Amino acid sequence: MKHEICKAGEAVSKLTLVSHHLCPYVQRAAIALAEKGVPFERVMIDLADKPAWFRARSPLGKVPLLSVDRGGQETEIFESAVILEFLEETEANPLHPADPLTRARHRAWIEFGSATLNAIGRFYAASSEAAFTAESKGLSAMFDRLEAELAGRTSPGPWFAGERFSLVDAVYGPIFRYFDVFDEIGDFGILGGKPLVQAWRRALSERQSVKDAVDPDYPQRLEAFLRAKASHLSELIRQRDQATPLPEARYA
Repeated sequence: MKHEICKAGEAVSKLTLVSHHLCPYVQRAAIALAEKGVPFERVMIDLADKPAWFRARSPLGKVPLLSVDRGGQETEIFESAVILEFLEETEANPLHPADPLTRARHRAWIEFGSATLNAIGRFYAASSEAAFTAESKGLSAMFDRLEAELAGRTSPGPWFAGERFSLVDAVYGPIFRYFDVFDEIGDFGILGGKPLVQAWRRALSERQSVKDAVDPDYPQRLEAFLRAKASHLSELIRQRDQATPLPEARYA
């Protein structure tokens, strides 16, 4: 698939997003591309068995990797924040605010989103109940900060900035997707008492670009990933499964 990069005089390019099924950083790039209406090819790889071509092209060995083929010359862009900024500079339908100060604040909240993903990783990897509880409280406090930020919006609307979908929304769509799976395991109270955060979460879950950023089997893949970890959360999954009654047998 090819498209015109919107800067005058630039050659036609083909974009390929090298991805992993569960990576939230890949998802934010896919959401941005969809919101901008940019065609792209998506190539999935197994991060546990990275192909040689990927290791050669990705200096950090991480996804996402955006391959830009311009007139037969390929260039790789790595790191999701860099990919998002490249798309902002080269594609129509900007997702950043026009005002420099507001734009800087949005970039700061994108960094906060990355810190939130790190906290989620610590939460699901916590090996003891005490560590799990501490990480739950830490995550809840981070969403308290978001609740306060959303309360200060100056325009009405469902998104981070009110009426207009932005890159901050593209970043938080994948974050809230984790909680769709966490909620099936137990009520950890992380998002409780935060009505603005909850409304934002619901709006993002209904956005087509957010839905399309993962395959339909994402919840099953994520739960299998969580189940395989030697963590307190994986033990809670096993306890839930043991407590779930088997379907009643029916005999003719």
